[in-house]
Amino acid sequence: MEPRPRADIPPTDAPARPAAAPMIAAAGRWVPVPRLRAMRIRKKLLFLHTCFSLAMVALLLLTIRPTAQDAVRRAELDKASTLLRAAVEGAKADVRGVERRLSAFHSPPEVVVRFGSASATRLDDTDAARVAVRQGEVVPIESGDEARDGSAAAAFLPTIGGEPLYALVQVRIEGVRRALRVQYAALVLAVLAAYALIAAALEVFVLPQHVYRPIRRTLEADRALREGRRDEELIPEEHVVQDELGEIMRSRNESVRALRDHERALDDALRRFEQVAAELKRKNHLLETARTSLAHSDRLASLGVMSAGIAHELNTPLAVVKGLTERMHAHPDRPLDPSQVALLLRVVRRLERLGESLLQFARAQPPRTRPTDLAAVADEAATLVRLNAGTAAEIAADVPPGTVVECDADRMVQVLVNLLRNSVEALAGRAAPAESATPGRIELRADRARREGRDWVSITVRDNGPGIDPDVLSRLFEPFVTTRLDARGTGLGLAVADGIVRDHGGVILARNRPASAGGGAEFEVMLPVRGPGPVTDAPQEAARA
Repeated sequence: MEPRPRADIPPTDAPARPAAAPMIAAAGRWVPVPRLRAMRIRKKLLFLHTCFSLAMVALLLLTIRPTAQDAVRRAELDKASTLLRAAVEGAKADVRGVERRLSAFHSPPEVVVRFGSASATRLDDTDAARVAVRQGEVVPIESGDEARDGSAAAAFLPTIGGEPLYALVQVRIEGVRRALRVQYAALVLAVLAAYALIAAALEVFVLPQHVYRPIRRTLEADRALREGRRDEELIPEEHVVQDELGEIMRSRNESVRALRDHERALDDALRRFEQVAAELKRKNHLLETARTSLAHSDRLASLGVMSAGIAHELNTPLAVVKGLTERMHAHPDRPLDPSQVALLLRVVRRLERLGESLLQFARAQPPRTRPTDLAAVADEAATLVRLNAGTAAEIAADVPPGTVVECDADRMVQVLVNLLRNSVEALAGRAAPAESATPGRIELRADRARREGRDWVSITVRDNGPGIDPDVLSRLFEPFVTTRLDARGTGLGLAVADGIVRDHGGVILARNRPASAGGGAEFEVMLPVRGPGPVTDAPQEAARA
């Protein structure tokens, strides 16, 4: 047999919450029972057993006592009536005979006989009047002091010319009353013993197996759950009882299993997430490697294009220099004529310009920006082009005074000079105009604009020349892209201008103007007012043919 469990169930780690005190009925009213909810189950059951047994005893006494007392009272009343009736009927009209016969019955405290007036017999007025009305008869007395001391019977004995006489016999069967009290005590003891036996049987055979043990198993499983002992966190099925506690234990096991299922699902999700993250990291690495390789390949391709362009630009001047040098070597006695010397000088100057353009393109210095008035920059660029271009084309600079942006003034002059020179050379290369034809004109304008939440300045250079070849337009700002294969074009001017504008956080666009607007080419430079920013911040507009 398993050893009996402790009286108190092991307490859980969580403190009991304070609760309102329960109430029990006592003496017809509800009174609070302090800390009943905080008691252990065993103490609570003992307390409830005691209260229930006392309540049962009180209920039995309240049920049986009135009936038993009524039976005793009737027996005492019957005996008193019998004695009084025997005395009255035996003496007939002899009053003194009645008194003598009643005196023979007098044996206190069981039988008490009183004879005389109403006050002598201790009858109140109501009982005296009731007995007097029924003269000669035995009348039970149910009230007054006599009823409290025992059961009594009275009779009225009329006399001739004398005071009315009353006879009263009071009977108290003390043995019966004593036996009744013994029966009460025996009944109480029997009830208490029976209930104690039932409580002991419950405490020994039922509660340990079906209440205390399941609770202890549940607490042990909860402790194992908190401590992470997964092999002990479930209650074995053989320890689950087949009652409400068993339902609670099964529900707890199901909750623990559901919790573990969710944990496994979460672990699987985290594992998949880590795999996806690792795969993404690998792909990002591959993408970065591919991007680096692409940039390297792009640099190699650009280097190849640049090398081809440089070789192309050098071949023609070098061929001229080679031819003149070979002639001088073959005929040292024949000097070059002035035209050949002038040609050689032009070729050398072209090579010099090509070297300067390459140096400008290769420089990658960040711009030194400061607030600059674009009107002064535009005037300086237009003046330089007028002095160096040697063309009759009109250059009109219309930049409102006070148009200030943060930029490198010298490099911005270089941008505008390259754009203006490109337009001048385009106008110089068109067919000779007729007398009525429109003369060449170049416009330089600047306007403020607010796009994408930022303040910008738009600088526009437009001409009425032949426009830009559509095949060249999409790659116009790449190095060595030019349509002028003469001694003046190097193909690096627009590439240098594009690099400077991007260093300022802006963008440069090129497009052909429609014929309805006079035709020609148009370049637009967008610069942020508040200084350079990322190139991607500039408003992007596709170049339109």
